Amino acid sequence: MAQKPSIPKGTRDFSPAEVSKRNYIFDTIKKHFQRFGFQPIETPSFENSDTLMGKYGDEGDRLIFKILNSGDFISKVDDVTYSSKNSSSLTPKISEKALRYDLTVPFARYVVQHQNEIQFPFKRYQIQPVWRADRPQKGRFREFYQCDADVVGSNSLLLEVELVQLYDAVFTELKLANVNIKLNNRKILAGIAEVIGAQNSLINFTVALDKLDKIGEEGVKKEMLEKGISEASIEKANPLFSLTGSNSEQLDALQYLLSSSEIGTKGVEELRFIVEYIEDVGLLSANLSIDVTLARGLNYYTGAIFEVAAPEKVQMGSIGGGGRYDDLTSIFGLNDVSGVGISFGLDRIYLVLEELKLFPEEIEQSLDVLCLNFGEKEALAALKLSTELRKANLKVDIYPTDTKIQKQFKYANNRDVPYVVLIGEQELQNNSFVVKNMKEGSQETYSLSDAADFIKRLR
Repeated sequence: MAQKPSIPKGTRDFSPAEVSKRNYIFDTIKKHFQRFGFQPIETPSFENSDTLMGKYGDEGDRLIFKILNSGDFISKVDDVTYSSKNSSSLTPKISEKALRYDLTVPFARYVVQHQNEIQFPFKRYQIQPVWRADRPQKGRFREFYQCDADVVGSNSLLLEVELVQLYDAVFTELKLANVNIKLNNRKILAGIAEVIGAQNSLINFTVALDKLDKIGEEGVKKEMLEKGISEASIEKANPLFSLTGSNSEQLDALQYLLSSSEIGTKGVEELRFIVEYIEDVGLLSANLSIDVTLARGLNYYTGAIFEVAAPEKVQMGSIGGGGRYDDLTSIFGLNDVSGVGISFGLDRIYLVLEELKLFPEEIEQSLDVLCLNFGEKEALAALKLSTELRKANLKVDIYPTDTKIQKQFKYANNRDVPYVVLIGEQELQNNSFVVKNMKEGSQETYSLSDAADFIKRLR
């Protein structure tokens, strides 16, 4: 007996209903990307390893899926390397490509390769899958889609303001009102590290700080100590854990705390610009809040950092994030090109909408009308009618065989078809068709030569 097939952990099959719901999210995000002037691009699912490695920090590098070279790759490895069983020295010899970890680094590579074809500032959006060798859990998968919007070629803070508006517009239309858009700045984090005397441990400091909501204040302090940050420095950072008040009040407190740091003061000024502009133009439903502990684990952010928290009713991680990365393209040889971008976490957004029952009911309706099959002549009449209905943008199908009518009705019920069309011998003689409302159980008769009345009713 054949073994039942399975799929790798952290991946999923999607049913027709699930695909329809995902497309609803995709379409909503894409619509607003285009309204804000972003253009679509696509990049390969895998890149050369040296394009990806070293761009996400040690933690990120470990989560990159490597692709084995084709052919007899082992034969090309020398005996010393092979017998050492050292993965760090063996991997480059047997794997030259890797699945993309995110869309931002491939985008930076794209900009450098196509810089002579691009009109700057270049606003691009990209909706494609990415892969991470992470431990699967709720809302965390090994294969998932990212929906990114980025701008390169301008250092204007108006772009950050627009990205906040973009988040607000998308989540408002998805009926995720009052989501919390968290905002911070890497310059502020660098300034804090400088003020507390931990500037040489900036990455370790920010990575630990970013885990505050997961492991708590004591957990963060413990990790900082383990990473070599002194107790004296951690003590000086204590005000960060109790910073409260309005955005303006927090910015004032940070301005005072970082008055001796030039880079920290610059970060406060940039955040103040964004906050004040948003206050002037207003938001549809989202909340914008300063979160000085927000660091995000990626090494390439240099300015503003964004993260969108799921509604409090749902136990879920962030559903969006991004930031300013002024130096990203320099890793591929193109200097002085500023960039900023955000990402929507499609899979987590899906889970949140599902849990809160926010998907429109009509999304799962794959058919508007099913025409039953009573025989060859009747099926031809049904085909002509369905052609007319499809021209009116209705979703219509014909049951392919003249099997028992009870079986055809059962098929319609299983697919939740709202209207079933019956054209039998009597209807052919009368040049008519009968429509049964499956929800109400009622029936109405229309003329085959003029289906406009039925079409008008469905609309």
